[in-house]
Amino acid sequence: MTEKDPTEGHLEGYAEILTNVCATRRTLTREEREALRSRGERAAEAGVGLRPLVRAHLSAAQRVLLDVPRSAADHLLGAVGQAVDAFAEGHERAQHLAMRQEEAARREFIDDLLYGRSDLGRLAERAERFGLLLSHAHAVAVAQGPEPYSDGYAVTRTVESALIARFGDRRILLTTKDGRLICVAPADEPDVLAHFAKQAYAATDGGRVAIGRAHPGAGGVVHSYEEALNALDLAARMHLDEPVLHAADLLVYPVLTRDRQAMADLVRTILGPLKEARGGAKPLLDTLTAYFDTGCVTAQAARRLNLSVRAMTYRLDRIHRLTGADPGDPVQRYTLQTAVVGARLLDWPDQAL
Repeated sequence: MTEKDPTEGHLEGYAEILTNVCATRRTLTREEREALRSRGERAAEAGVGLRPLVRAHLSAAQRVLLDVPRSAADHLLGAVGQAVDAFAEGHERAQHLAMRQEEAARREFIDDLLYGRSDLGRLAERAERFGLLLSHAHAVAVAQGPEPYSDGYAVTRTVESALIARFGDRRILLTTKDGRLICVAPADEPDVLAHFAKQAYAATDGGRVAIGRAHPGAGGVVHSYEEALNALDLAARMHLDEPVLHAADLLVYPVLTRDRQAMADLVRTILGPLKEARGGAKPLLDTLTAYFDTGCVTAQAARRLNLSVRAMTYRLDRIHRLTGADPGDPVQRYTLQTAVVGARLLDWPDQAL
């Protein structure tokens, strides 16, 4: 059985136009060029590539050349150039329109997916078009760099190429939202998000990546995305240095701030007296932060703050006298450390409680 020519039906009237041009020694009329543009659009909408169509136009022109006077060859060549140009213009116009429509549909889907909008059943149907099976569990990673990123940026293309090169088509969705890079991957493919984090960190010149926990269903993508965003926000407020954050490792912080009023009361009660110190509470709060972050090793905390061990010990004693809580006592240390975490979460003392 002979395979059907995909260009069939898209060159209708083309040979007649060339024959008439050669007979009258004229150029293509405006109406003829517009008709060719329309045929080019219809061919693109039908999914026919431009290369076979151009070959078909040239083949048709060769057949016309056999039946026209030799003196008309130059006119024929000029007409072919005009015709192919008009046809290609229409073809490209339709392709660009289709691409814009596809991009708009993709962006609308991503917004609905990450914000939890739209009917979940309908969302799941649309997701399959973009390579996701929302009946499965997914996790979301969000990368944030020193500048905002969007689709088509060099950073986005670099990360996407790295993921495709390593994993191919594994139902991965890479996109951007609010200037951040976002990767949605199946829960049973943890290597995808780990590789995304590595590539995004390198491509964004030292940005930070947060990975949400895996959750099932369309609502699970939203949940994981929000966890990743919250982790980035938490890292900024807590001055965390890790380039890759896992929401599962930071669950204690939302628990501590679930009752904001109780945490504010703890900070005011335990750390409020530090305001009486010369220079205010900030230097002593930084002292406690360094002390706890280094595992309560005085010498190491002193080096972090560029202090002598003697100055560090003096500050710890001063904190003990002002607050009545001894940083060296295991029981009192826990209360102090919880208050310090609360102060960082609530941006105290810069923000009044």
